[in-house]
Amino acid sequence: MHHTSCVRSVKMPGSVPASGEATWPKDVGIIALEVYIPAQFVDQAELEQFDGVAAGKYTIGLGQARMGFCSDREDINSLCLTAVQRLMERNSLSYDSVGRLEVGTETIIDKSKSVKTVLMQLFEESGNTDVEGIDTTNACYGGTAALFNAVNWVESSSWDGRYALVVAGDIAVYATGSARPTGGAGAVAMLVGPNAPLAFDRGLRGTHMQHAYDFYKPDMVSEYPVVDGKLSIQCYLSALDRCYSVYRNKIHAQWQKEGLEKRFNLEDFGFMVFHSPYCKLVQKSLARLVLNDFLSDPNPNTESGRFSGLEAFREVKPEETYFDRDVEKAFMKASAELYMQKTKASLLLSNQNGNMYTPSVYGCLASVIAVHTPQELAGQRIGLFSYGSGFAATLYSIRVTQDATPGSALDTLVASLSDLLARLDSRRKVSPEVFAENMKLREETHHLANYIPQGSVDDLFPGTWYLTHVDEKHRRQYARRAPWIGQFDHGDRAHPQSGKDDAVTIANGEH
Repeated sequence: MHHTSCVRSVKMPGSVPASGEATWPKDVGIIALEVYIPAQFVDQAELEQFDGVAAGKYTIGLGQARMGFCSDREDINSLCLTAVQRLMERNSLSYDSVGRLEVGTETIIDKSKSVKTVLMQLFEESGNTDVEGIDTTNACYGGTAALFNAVNWVESSSWDGRYALVVAGDIAVYATGSARPTGGAGAVAMLVGPNAPLAFDRGLRGTHMQHAYDFYKPDMVSEYPVVDGKLSIQCYLSALDRCYSVYRNKIHAQWQKEGLEKRFNLEDFGFMVFHSPYCKLVQKSLARLVLNDFLSDPNPNTESGRFSGLEAFREVKPEETYFDRDVEKAFMKASAELYMQKTKASLLLSNQNGNMYTPSVYGCLASVIAVHTPQELAGQRIGLFSYGSGFAATLYSIRVTQDATPGSALDTLVASLSDLLARLDSRRKVSPEVFAENMKLREETHHLANYIPQGSVDDLFPGTWYLTHVDEKHRRQYARRAPWIGQFDHGDRAHPQSGKDDAVTIANGEH
């Protein structure tokens, strides 16, 4: 639908005077990052056999090795409770230091009450109730919208000098069939403020939003989405093209102001991370960006280097190539080296735990940080592409601080994620049969009132919040498994558990 009307030219509000910029807090971005993943997983090769599909369909075709999942003991509230409390404990933060808390999720268990309000239980002891923000929802984009809101708050006249906290969390489950292996679950909590080791590049967000029914959840009683797989890939890739183009235009404008006459391309990103529904799509997406670089280069070298032998594709129209096998193959090959350098490391969590929906791209960011040293990360520009079906997408960038000295904010951030591999390895593998039983149990009990979950509490990681009971009025109660001493230890900090959670746990008779 297009509306045309006669519009007078008016001066747009909000053109910032140069002097205004000086008053903004410096280097606003992500200070700390906490990842929560479920304690059990199913092996994708075993799932292939169980589902009776060709060997390699999920492992090679989709690029997935393992998929984390939740029993009926965990829901979106418990996932977010765990991620927030871990972040606060690991960073020795007091709850009154937070002035905004926002949740990005598409796992809706109540049409009115936000997950954010449930998280306020963690703040009770501190007495801090002056906390802005609620839930933000649009498929896998909700976490990014929440993060932008947090950054915007810190840079606005509403900011009161405290931290903002963003939690992205989801439980991604599909009905039995070809989409089920692209599930996953988890939560990522991020602390936002000034002087951050991961600072947002100001004015460099390329956004594309459009209407499509590629993936959506119209059935209020089911956890399962309605998916048009082919359309979803087309929407994702078209959004990537558009966002990259807008981003490049904005950075070119900035560079021109600074007197820099150069063209932006993928080499200018130290790392490039993507929302990852499955790893193979991310690999294809990086190839897509190389196609964009190739088509926008006024004079590409097709004799040697990255674009060698690609002259046949000089005239292709991007919107006609989403499913063009020849283009895909040529540019997958042309981008292979860049993929290894800039993107492969980001897929650790995606490959081992699956698609977490809203936290997916932030799990990819965490993966990059977890597998590199502070020195390897310092000064890099990291590109992030976030996509949510229906659809909404943004490509933006963050700059890693130059300071990688021991005890620096970057060093602390890297240290806090150094146990990610160990945590992935400490999970319990379950058979596809048990996984299928868990999915069936979730399906049958998803909306039950007066329900006591059946899943084992002992299978959860220490320090995990879990559901103890849903009463006859659908009110949910939670308890927390006691953390083991030294769980938050990075050489110097063991946090004894506050008696409060243990009391809740004992009162609910779970131990």
